[in-house]
Amino acid sequence: MECLDLSADVPRLTARQKECLSWVLKGKSSWDIGIILGITSNTVDFHIKGAMKRLGAVNRMVAAKKAEQLGLIEPHWLF
Repeated sequence: MECLDLSADVPRLTARQKECLSWVLKGKSSWDIGIILGITSNTVDFHIKGAMKRLGAVNRMVAAKKAEQLGLIEPHWLF
């Protein structure tokens, strides 16, 4: 019997994508996240859009919640 690798179905996110999505879960705007991380809001949007594409999400909050459910980022109630 073969073991199935369920982790193969979980998309990989970059560290910056995870970081941005974690702040989205906290309700932060791209501008806020940019200030916190020391990058532009356009760069934040770039990372969030990349994560949305990898996760198949229609918006930033859906991407953040999906990443949380998949264990890619810490649950929002932990931070």
